[in-house]
Amino acid sequence: MRIGVDVGGTNTDAVLLARKEVLGAVKRPTSGDVSTGISDAIGALIGECNIRPDEITAVMIGTTHFTNAFIQRRELVPVYAIRIGFPAGRGIPPFASWPSDLKASVCGDSAMVPGGFEFDGREISALDEEAISKAVFEARKKGIRQLAVSCIFSQLNSDHENRASALIRKQAPEMEVSLSSELGRVGLLERENAAIMNASLRPLAAKITAAFEHALHDQGITAPFYISQNDGTLMSADYMQRYPVMTFAAGPTNSIRGAAWLTGAENAIVVDIGGTTSDIGVLKDGFPRQSTVHVDVGGVRTNFRMPDILSIGLGGGSLVCENGDKVTVGPDSVGYRLLSEGLIFGGGTLTASDIAVAGGQTSFGEPDRVADLSPALVSQARQAIRELIDDGVDRMKTTPDDIPMILVGGGSVIVSETPKGVSEMLHPEHAGVANAIGAAIGQVSGEIDRIYNIAGPQERAAALADAETQAKAHAISAGAQSDSIKIVNIEAVPLQYLPGGATRVVCRAVGDLAMTE
Repeated sequence: MRIGVDVGGTNTDAVLLARKEVLGAVKRPTSGDVSTGISDAIGALIGECNIRPDEITAVMIGTTHFTNAFIQRRELVPVYAIRIGFPAGRGIPPFASWPSDLKASVCGDSAMVPGGFEFDGREISALDEEAISKAVFEARKKGIRQLAVSCIFSQLNSDHENRASALIRKQAPEMEVSLSSELGRVGLLERENAAIMNASLRPLAAKITAAFEHALHDQGITAPFYISQNDGTLMSADYMQRYPVMTFAAGPTNSIRGAAWLTGAENAIVVDIGGTTSDIGVLKDGFPRQSTVHVDVGGVRTNFRMPDILSIGLGGGSLVCENGDKVTVGPDSVGYRLLSEGLIFGGGTLTASDIAVAGGQTSFGEPDRVADLSPALVSQARQAIRELIDDGVDRMKTTPDDIPMILVGGGSVIVSETPKGVSEMLHPEHAGVANAIGAAIGQVSGEIDRIYNIAGPQERAAALADAETQAKAHAISAGAQSDSIKIVNIEAVPLQYLPGGATRVVCRAVGDLAMTE
């Protein structure tokens, strides 16, 4: 039996799964110290399902802590950035495009050193190891323990980054190193930003790991635990401590995976409605569709893998306002205060949940408190909700054909009519905890994104084979069972602006956990 846990900003959801059956689900408030909320949720789940802690074979946890920490500029540490590629890469220095408040928290200093590669793997210049040593000395003098190393075209050839990392560990073993070649994709500045972001979060990752361990220990659980990544798969606790940025957007991703599991759908639009926002994503071959553009996180442009998600200001706690003869819903929301401020809960604020109850779509709270709402107001508010969902679905579709839509999330009761462009709307049982279910069913993945020189069919076959081998190796290092791994996506895109048959190859492998029931 597996336990899936989703730690949100307001609630911590936990579910118990035995193969294809949901045995139980609970919701508990998220605690400030992380571990208490998880412990309470798991404890309640164990009690409700009447099972022993030693019957649990694995625990899967999805968390928004790292995303929230970066966006809210809290619990971040200074990072010293080393860019290998001087003088070719001297035009825009590290941290140049960062918001001033975030830069003040994270920028410990930076250095540019000779080295780097051309697009075809040839050295721009030899790596200057003396300059690396000098940068490490400066970082140590400033009391900085986190280093981010980036190099021109390191996704093609990571040799200079690896050599720099080995040198740093030899000179300053107390320091931790984040390499851009292990995190980002094509694009030096965005890949460098990914490495810096990752480095700034690594001490928090150690703290969160300890909190998870403490929560499970409190409940007598000795089974291993895993953390959700933003591609719908899992990673080990050790892997998460090295790459905390890989948890970004794991919440919506888990909801999409959970929606697929609950319905059996392979391709669909998924709408996850919470208390404040709705996340709309696309399920493609059982996994979330990945974003193909650079992603902005907390004002920083980056290029590590992220799901293609559209967030709109519509949730169960969204405010319903009358402006003359027009009624609007959201984007402002009472959020987690819905249970005290919504009309149906004894408060004085009109919300989308009140409209759902008044319109007869659902019944909870105190329905009598909204019985006197104007029918015209209720009708206009429902129309405003429909228009928001219709527009969101239309923006995420890539074809004019109608496709299925899966509705999940605790706020999903506010939607009752099938949106335009949707062939059928599915609202499965346990939709309110789809995020925790998505965490519980997670597999393990590995991905590579690099440039190959492909002159002909033989070189192309060799490049694709090499990409598959590397992706599988990454999956195994992340905790996948070797004999279960399969390639779920491989793309080869010629780069027209580069000579010599330069082709960008992206390959992703997925496998089952090495330790499962």
